[in-house]
Amino acid sequence: MSTKVRGQILGGVARIAFAVSATLALTACASGIAGAQTSADAALEVRVTNAIENASDLPVNSLSVDARDGVVRVTGSLVCADCGGMLTPGGVQTIQQSLGAVVRAVPGVERVEFDLEDRP
Repeated sequence: MSTKVRGQILGGVARIAFAVSATLALTACASGIAGAQTSADAALEVRVTNAIENASDLPVNSLSVDARDGVVRVTGSLVCADCGGMLTPGGVQTIQQSLGAVVRAVPGVERVEFDLEDRP
């Protein structure tokens, strides 16, 4: 095989390797963008937060809401002196059940995840 042919083959392989690397890099960037919060996610957060604030038996100031692709994550404390929700003997189940029902009733919520504490 001549040096010229070998150079052409290696050059072609190098171009293919570059194209594959570029494609993988773009795919990684695109998946990172897809995981970012969209305006629909932000609007869902606002709707869920408003629903929680309008529920008289839930703590308002101690919860935070994050939404990604229809999955709503509620974090914070369920302790609330002014709430009408009652604690079960085991802890916070009744308040968490009320919270889950309020969040699930918001249009656009596909799943709810909790990271809640029963202390301030």
